[in-house]
Amino acid sequence: MTIQEKVRLSQWDALLIEGLRATGLSNEEMLNNIKSGELPQDESEFHFDYQILAQLAANEPELVERAILEGYQIKYNTVGGINSWIRITLGKQAEFSREEGDSGVKASLTEEERNRLESVLSYGWKIVELGEGSYRVVPVSQEK
Repeated sequence: MTIQEKVRLSQWDALLIEGLRATGLSNEEMLNNIKSGELPQDESEFHFDYQILAQLAANEPELVERAILEGYQIKYNTVGGINSWIRITLGKQAEFSREEGDSGVKASLTEEERNRLESVLSYGWKIVELGEGSYRVVPVSQEK
C-alpha cells in the first residue's frame, strides 16, 4: 500500500473549509451540509460564500472529502492568506509584512499549532523559530 499525498487546495478553498470548521461543525456535519447545500451565512469580516464549497464538492467530491477528513496542502500561499489562515484556523492574531525582502507573518504558536501550519503551507515557505513560542513564516528565498 502506498501513502497517498495530501490533496492540494487553493488558498481560498482552504480558508473556506477552515471558516466553516470554525462554526463548530464536525467533519461529518461539514460534509453533509456541503453535499446538501445547507450552509450558514458567514457574518465574519471575510464574508465567505460557502456555496463555493458545495460547487467544488459537486465537481470534485473526493477532493473535498479528503481535504476535510485527512488534511490538505495549499497550492500557493500569500502573506495575507497565511495571516488569514492563522486567524481563522488557530484563532490567533498575527503580524505581517509585505515589504520586499522582509515579507512574512509573525505569530505566537504552540508546537501543535506550528506543526499544523507547517503541514498546510505551500512549497516556497518556511517557519523560522524566533524563540519563546514565537515564529515567523517567510519565503524560502528570504534569509530573515
